[in-house]
Amino acid sequence: MRRVICIVAIALLLSGCVEYDVGTTFYNANSGELVQKIQLGDRLTSFSGESVYDWLDDIQSSARQVGGKTKRVSQKELIVTIPFSSGHELQEKFNKFFHPERKKNSKSKVKSKDNRANSEFNQIESNLVVSDNNFIFFNRERLIYNLDLRSLGLISNKGNALVNTDSILDLEFVLNTPWGAKNIQKSENALPADKQEDKLVWELKSGKLNHVEVVFWLPNLFAIGTLLIVLFVWGGIFLRYTVIPLPAMDIPQKTATE
Repeated sequence: MRRVICIVAIALLLSGCVEYDVGTTFYNANSGELVQKIQLGDRLTSFSGESVYDWLDDIQSSARQVGGKTKRVSQKELIVTIPFSSGHELQEKFNKFFHPERKKNSKSKVKSKDNRANSEFNQIESNLVVSDNNFIFFNRERLIYNLDLRSLGLISNKGNALVNTDSILDLEFVLNTPWGAKNIQKSENALPADKQEDKLVWELKSGKLNHVEVVFWLPNLFAIGTLLIVLFVWGGIFLRYTVIPLPAMDIPQKTATE
């Protein structure tokens, strides 16, 4: 998740705290939204200065590039909402948002100390894949998310003991679907999921390769709506010509004249 690289580096050096939640909600096969909540700890914002707020501004800019919108709850908290109309569009927007193109003229004000820490994160990789099988009225979706955080476990402060990133990072991935979902744990790196009503919550682990795989079903409202329209039209035709009798028509008869 390259989007959090810079701020995580600062947090590690300053013993701050970052809460980063990524939530994906599917309303149906044709509608959904990706919601990200970022909250910065008090100590982090106190010591990192303007670089933290520049990072949040950069997130807002990237969200707009993929058709998203942002809400600045406070100076230290940001909510990003990115809508999507299919699993394929979610995959495209998600990967584009977390892998932005590097700009030559960056506005980042991170100092050399933070840049050295940032270089330790160059092995962080994030990838989301969504595939679907269309059964006309229902779609079977398979979502696979891989997040490599193994490089976080290698970070040390000035060559000292390794920093425990779990104590300063709170990373979650949440999936919300109308009919629930099934967590697949076939890979050795697969994470267990905490089921909460219709959503699954995964706690992403720092210093490890995180693998999330899940299968779920969604209603295809376009197909269902088309079927209802066809049935409505067919029902009207059936009633018109079979059930409801045609009105009697009085045909005037011509009288023969001698």
